[in-house]
Amino acid sequence: MPRPSIVFFIVILVISLFLFLHALSTRLSWPLAIHPDSAQVVVEDDSAAQFELDADFTDHSSHTSPFKHTHHVSPSSAQSHSASTFTRKIVAVGDLHGDMPNAQSVLEMAGVVDEEGNWTGDVDFFVQTGDIIDRGDDTIKLYDFMDKLRVQAQAVGGTVLSHLGNHEWMNVIGDWRYVHPSEIKTFGSTAARQTMLSTGRIGKSWAANYTTTSRLPLHASLGPPNTDYDPNDTSPLSHAAISFVHGGLSPTYSDLTPFPSRINDLGHSLLRKLQFQHPLPPPSPPNPYPGLPRTATQAEHRLYDANGPLWYRGWALEPEESVCSRVDEVLQKTGTRRMIMGHTPDFQKIVSRCDGKIIIIDTGISHAYGGALSALSIEYTLSPASELAVHSTEKVWIEREVVKAVYFDREVVLADDEQQVTGNFA
Repeated sequence: MPRPSIVFFIVILVISLFLFLHALSTRLSWPLAIHPDSAQVVVEDDSAAQFELDADFTDHSSHTSPFKHTHHVSPSSAQSHSASTFTRKIVAVGDLHGDMPNAQSVLEMAGVVDEEGNWTGDVDFFVQTGDIIDRGDDTIKLYDFMDKLRVQAQAVGGTVLSHLGNHEWMNVIGDWRYVHPSEIKTFGSTAARQTMLSTGRIGKSWAANYTTTSRLPLHASLGPPNTDYDPNDTSPLSHAAISFVHGGLSPTYSDLTPFPSRINDLGHSLLRKLQFQHPLPPPSPPNPYPGLPRTATQAEHRLYDANGPLWYRGWALEPEESVCSRVDEVLQKTGTRRMIMGHTPDFQKIVSRCDGKIIIIDTGISHAYGGALSALSIEYTLSPASELAVHSTEKVWIEREVVKAVYFDREVVLADDEQQVTGNFA
């Protein structure tokens, strides 16, 4: 090869390597789903400008939350350090987007399932924050997998908390912009896919087992998952809970409280209207975008708006100073200590902001993105500390919460918070 050609080849190689590394160091911008009713809104971030938009979905087959049941302590809680030490382990995973192999690999890595894909019993709660559908072909396999784990977990006292992301909502509305033709073939036809997502097996599971948001207490004294926060609760553990949602709980969203029932009731109502339309609107493309049904209320439109919990990206994209100045307001209203969400991916890592008060767990797990395989682990303990009591009748405890980002090759501690509390939490 002549010398000038060699030099040219090296220059091209160096430029290509630079562009590749730059792409890895920058958060995702171009593949983000865009809200169908909005223009592409550019949001300034510390590191990059990105589009704002995407969404989360809804609820259950009755107006009562499917998770307001009697709490069962799973094996990992029952086998505590001592009879009076309470423990709870939570694992959360973000967007899966049609990739069954990567989903199972992540859950096995995090200890949720074994090598056969069955529930291990080593965690108390597994939380998935939505966007199982679109961009890949394993839609049916993934929803069946989640339903299988739900049954297996309940059999041994565990719980699976599922959320519908903006892509689930898009599909039930008829917005199929991110649906691959090869994925439609796995259903048999466009009509069969529509039926499956509305009144068929997947649609019924969405209605029965999925919510728009969740409030997950860290301690059993606060009640089962999705118990509404009581603003009059003055207990030192009143905010010992975590919120989960696909997009984000905007500080200006007007239907935030009572949390989480207000949001989940709206999700249930809108989902039912969409699933039982007759006839179902033909999907877009190639047909026109159908939008929400004419019977949708203003509150239901707000739910699906760019500022609603299904599409909001502010916590992920706005500058650190801005989000940290507003996060406590939302945490106070929702009775939580942290907000965990997916929706806005960082391909390298789980993102923690404001000392772990905001955690974004979408790392582009699907092969469609090629991002980091990751999970979030939360280990909570409330241990007796009678030696710290001032009076013999005083009950003193040490509360500790360790939050880790889990990857195949490492674990990163995002928060390790400990405090002394007093009260009767038996």
